Amino acid sequence: MFRYEIIIYWSEEDNTYIAEVPELPGCMADGATYEETLHNVETVIAEWIETAKDIGREIPVPKGKLLYA
Repeated sequence: MFRYEIIIYWSEEDNTYIAEVPELPGCMADGATYEETLHNVETVIAEWIETAKDIGREIPVPKGKLLYA
């Protein structure tokens, strides 16, 4: 279970749900339903962290609710 903030919204332009993880640059996913999108972004978070470890990138500590949101 990850503790990063996930923002999920409907995109009229793409006709799909979009999920963004602000604390992990470039970490995004989409899906046809809210539930599918949440599942997909959890997979992408795991892959983002695995890749960061492989290339020696710093992994941000989850901060939860962002102060600027």
